[in-house]
Amino acid sequence: MARAEAAARLRVEVAFSPVARQVERCELTLPQGSTVVDALQASGLTARYPQIEAERWRVGIWGRTVPRSEALRDGDRVEVCRPLQVDPKEARRLRQRRQRERPRGG
Repeated sequence: MARAEAAARLRVEVAFSPVARQVERCELTLPQGSTVVDALQASGLTARYPQIEAERWRVGIWGRTVPRSEALRDGDRVEVCRPLQVDPKEARRLRQRRQRERPRGG
């Protein structure tokens, strides 16, 4: 009986980076049929960071954007993605401009 119950459970991880260079991870065991929303609620992240509930915050499984209603599979990693503060293309342009303006030699 215990083996059947274990088979009906999912082991998943939820990862969120509230600020740069800081990651919160939470390993969970959830019932079969759980969704991304279930994992977010069980992790406690939505209570600590209410802004995660905003629809503009994307969620994904292993780097692939999914709807919050997506069913989870055993071993999934749910990732909460903050909105970008700087466009990556613009950040690259600024870095290149700074490198060109840096004095050469010593």
